[in-house]
Amino acid sequence: MPPRHDDQWIGGAWTASDADGRLVVTDPSTERALATVPAGTVRDADLAARAAAGAFERWSATPPRERAALLRRVVEAMEVRADRFAEVITAEVGAPARMARQTHVGLSLGMAAHCVETAASYAFEQRVGHSLVVREAAGVAACITPWNTPLLLTVQKIFPALAAGCTVVHKPSEITPLHARLLAEAIAEADLPPGVFNMVVGTGPTVGTALVTHPLVDVVSLTGSTRAGREVSALGADRVKRVHLELGGKNASLVLDDADLAASVAATVDQMLFNTGQTCLQWSRLLVPRARQDEAVRLAGQAMDGYVTGDPRDPATDLGPLVSAEAHARVTEYIRRGTEEGGARLVRGGAGRPAGLATGYYVQPTIFADVDPLTTIGQEEIFGPVLSVIPYDDEDEAVRIVNGTRYGLHGAVWSGDGARAERVARRFRSGLVDVNGGQFNPAAPFGGFKQSGIGRECGTAGLEAFLETKSMQLPQGGDQVVGPRLRSTAAARPADTERNDG
Repeated sequence: MPPRHDDQWIGGAWTASDADGRLVVTDPSTERALATVPAGTVRDADLAARAAAGAFERWSATPPRERAALLRRVVEAMEVRADRFAEVITAEVGAPARMARQTHVGLSLGMAAHCVETAASYAFEQRVGHSLVVREAAGVAACITPWNTPLLLTVQKIFPALAAGCTVVHKPSEITPLHARLLAEAIAEADLPPGVFNMVVGTGPTVGTALVTHPLVDVVSLTGSTRAGREVSALGADRVKRVHLELGGKNASLVLDDADLAASVAATVDQMLFNTGQTCLQWSRLLVPRARQDEAVRLAGQAMDGYVTGDPRDPATDLGPLVSAEAHARVTEYIRRGTEEGGARLVRGGAGRPAGLATGYYVQPTIFADVDPLTTIGQEEIFGPVLSVIPYDDEDEAVRIVNGTRYGLHGAVWSGDGARAERVARRFRSGLVDVNGGQFNPAAPFGGFKQSGIGRECGTAGLEAFLETKSMQLPQGGDQVVGPRLRSTAAARPADTERNDG
């Protein structure tokens, strides 16, 4: 029997859930149950929100440097558990072991440390004329995170929220909740005050909705699908909540006619295959000059030849399974549509499983060429290892194709002329653009245009997402209060002399 977890982390303690149902966490490489967790309830969400609200006044009043010191202890407790985090992520996500340790966990630890240092040096107060402008915690934050890079995207929310002085209720994906239990252990070891951080496992329709609509929740931060974002946005708008959304993407890697084609195609394939294509930042569209499409397709195929698909616990594996049977069915259906709908030519892979992998949610890395940008696979987020190669005739057409989806999250542009690459990048309607292989910067704002989201994460922008702004108008020399206004005793202001105050 798989291990059974019956509790939620609420108010600084493991708290029994009143859930009758169970959620099964499955190893996507074996299709076997890893554990069962409670199907969290509205009551669980209510207890967590109340615990967070009860802890808010004390935590928000804690000096920022003291909060930062406590959060550094959380980072240290996470570092001690780094190998365990990696093992859990390999088991529940299917991420290859090397990637889980180096990227899923390594980048998460770096992001957490960066968030803490950003908050420690942030100016929470400043003078503006005779006003004192104060940035203070927005309140109780519900942080709802997905399954694909679960630890990183959790850290990207809860560390800025806690550093800002918010208290948090975290709802991890019910598909991959085990890393969140380990994170709760690390937070408990760091001795954050009870109620500052809470974690409730459950489904979106039950726990997620209960948190978004809860009267004690002030801020909702969701990373998920565009469909989920619409639902959360509507629920939050009805209650005038602050809602931050990091949603999907149909991202393009644009190779200009003067770029190093081999290097840019190889980099695109590598990024596209990360996490078996299960990232919102994935460059799933490769745009190349029409005259060089055949060469680009050949290079992309050669690049894919270097990636090993298989058991994620094998150190030689580069690509693991998709996360679930549902994900496998969805990606397979997109590949079938790409094959049958027209407007694309299948040149590699396809809807079948990779050879020798009959068990597990594995798919073949797939390439389509001659993709019409208006087809389903040219427009919709597939969330799997599927590359659409789209030819173009000139730079203006290429930019129109790049911007021609409902998304605007991430992109790339490649050119032998750096100034040209930057000029074209400015034309992208995307929140993040990599120019000639520029690396991810955790200090820079991250988020999307259009239906890719609302708001920004990372760096100072990520901290400010959880802050409210208060302006305190202070008396100036010689001022005294007269009714609702300040009147100077030295001389009447011109505006005052013209008013008829009755």
